[in-house]
Amino acid sequence: MRRQLAALLIVPALLLTAACGSDSKGSSDSASGGVPKITAGTKFGEKPTVAKGTGSKPTKLVTATPIQGNGATVKKGDFIKANYLGQIWGTAKVFDNSYDQKKPITTAIGTGSVIKGWDQALVGKKAGSRVEMVIPPSLGYGSQAAGTIPANSTLVFVVDIISTTTVPTTVTGGTVVPQTDANLPKVGVNTDGKAPSVTVPTSKPAPTKLVSNYVIEGNGPTLKGTDTVVVQYNGVLWKTGKQFQSSWATSPTSLTLDQVIKGWSQGLTGKKVGSRLLLVIPPSLGYGSTAQSSIPANSTLVFSVDILAVV
Repeated sequence: MRRQLAALLIVPALLLTAACGSDSKGSSDSASGGVPKITAGTKFGEKPTVAKGTGSKPTKLVTATPIQGNGATVKKGDFIKANYLGQIWGTAKVFDNSYDQKKPITTAIGTGSVIKGWDQALVGKKAGSRVEMVIPPSLGYGSQAAGTIPANSTLVFVVDIISTTTVPTTVTGGTVVPQTDANLPKVGVNTDGKAPSVTVPTSKPAPTKLVSNYVIEGNGPTLKGTDTVVVQYNGVLWKTGKQFQSSWATSPTSLTLDQVIKGWSQGLTGKKVGSRLLLVIPPSLGYGSTAQSSIPANSTLVFSVDILAVV
């Protein structure tokens, strides 16, 4: 599973990584080598209808590119925006799709954020392409069931790659803003690709209102409340100063500002890409009286946030 802050992101079932399975990397790219036929919705951006698989199930990744785009090439670590449909090989039962939701997903590729079949199939493809893939269990969810996907399922996906964006791992440049308030946490200003420190004055009373301050002010565009952004973040509890979550341990992550806790959506809206922020979020704008995994009820949350890109 993607190791994300509980309830911070709305993560579709597709974005669960395989919990087990082999590291087989065999693949082929053929318009007919085991890839079921798309029988309707054949244009880029249309919801496809895909026939069920017939014959022997492929034991390796099989891909086809029925529509070849001419946009940028997807590189390992890029964030793609895409529409997709996923179904079971032998039954053609659709278990997930983004077309009905009218909202593409954004995810990193080649970093382990998605199942291995996606990582292997989409690196090297171009934006504007439609990619169809057949994913054996070893590159999908293996012997574990995932939602409505039975264990040991061979999966069929159709993916329309809308765009791909190369994202830095930390903010670069910008203007360091002095942190002079002794009552607020201090965030490190290093831009060497390592996680910045977050030091909380735990003996001080926590703010009762949202704090959203520049630590490093970038020069990029200003965020809107509906933007999808890529960030690096550390999350720390005010009461103890202990870290409860960090993207720096894995890789940058994407989120949509109208789908996160209020402290994030309010704190990031209006800020500039390329910036590092200090967020202090009172319980009323976080999780309130509901505990979340390692976050106790009624917690004031402290975050350092690097705003890396809009995607």
